[in-house]
Amino acid sequence: MGPVAGAVGQCAMCKTTLENNVSNGNIGIAAGINTGILYLFFAPYLAVAVIAYMWYRTTKSNEQHELPKGPVYR
Repeated sequence: MGPVAGAVGQCAMCKTTLENNVSNGNIGIAAGINTGILYLFFAPYLAVAVIAYMWYRTTKSNEQHELPKGPVYR
């Protein structure tokens, strides 16, 4: 079978390991896995938010340094 079967096998192995640890009273590993999943979930959104903020800040800074667009009276 292809790589998908290997990925499904790994998921089953992780699930079994976590279920065994929780049933034995050790919830530390499960909590660590859940924290890791949340970290991986929020990391791309945080990176996009930081880039958007930097872009917004740069745009506002450049608008303040532009010359007035109205007629020039001398």
